[in-house]
Amino acid sequence: MKLLIVEDEQGLRDSMQEYFTEAGNVCETASEYNSAMAKVQLYRYDCILLDITLPGGTGIDILKELKAGNHSDGILIISAKNSLDDRLEGLDLGADDYLVKPFHLSELRARVMAIIRRKSYNGNNLMSFNEIEIDLLAKAVSVGKNQVKLTRKEYALLLYFIANKGKVVSKNAIAEHLWGDEFDMADNFDFIYSHIKNLRKKLVEAGSNDYIHAAYGMGYKFSE
Repeated sequence: MKLLIVEDEQGLRDSMQEYFTEAGNVCETASEYNSAMAKVQLYRYDCILLDITLPGGTGIDILKELKAGNHSDGILIISAKNSLDDRLEGLDLGADDYLVKPFHLSELRARVMAIIRRKSYNGNNLMSFNEIEIDLLAKAVSVGKNQVKLTRKEYALLLYFIANKGKVVSKNAIAEHLWGDEFDMADNFDFIYSHIKNLRKKLVEAGSNDYIHAAYGMGYKFSE
């Protein structure tokens, strides 16, 4: 998953980032309104964890910006305000869920995963493409009866390809999704070629057809 945490409380922000990063996710952060707005205007995320009260502005304004741009990022509002009006305003504007501080990180993760399953995988814990099956809770991949052992990046890459099946995805988009915005200016994509080569090899050796196709000069497409 690629997440954005928008939270001005440093201790909580760092705890959430560490928790999700240790689980193998790409996790970016913003501590105030302007930096958060810049990120949501430039990048897309599987889920945005959005505090309402921020220095320089509000999370509600960021939510309005996302919806005005018809962006499909999942949005989980996190706030110390246990106010029905705040909750209803966020949900009415299109937020996917609302979590009141304080909360357990395990509950936060469950809420995030539920949002992503609903938005990207039709609410299912199992995701499949022909003979390839992925258990999203166990993060397990199989081809028929054969288990496929993938690294965290290879697993994230496979999810990204299947979620965008039939579409050409650029090398820049893959790099930004898997490693975050620090790779935006990269002019050498050897690390992407290596991960794609290894993913393709492992799937084919397990009995899968080769669905990863190069779109020369543009990127890659995952299709039959």
